[in-house]
Amino acid sequence: MIKKILEHVVQSLATKPDLVTVEETREDAMHTYEIVVSEADRGRIIGKDGQTVRALRMLAQAAASEGQMITVTVR
Repeated sequence: MIKKILEHVVQSLATKPDLVTVEETREDAMHTYEIVVSEADRGRIIGKDGQTVRALRMLAQAAASEGQMITVTVR
């Protein structure tokens, strides 16, 4: 569910939404979501002073189950 939410939001923000992918890895309670976008969109997804990626992290954490740790990175 979190992966789908991140994909939808990032595709809405990206200028090349067809190049957006979100890769999910899990280790116990730690879930890592790696957002892969075109180089041209990387700055847009990170945002000024990292504001956009921080908002994406907060969104993912809000959608997570209790006790679940979330990490979101942009590549």
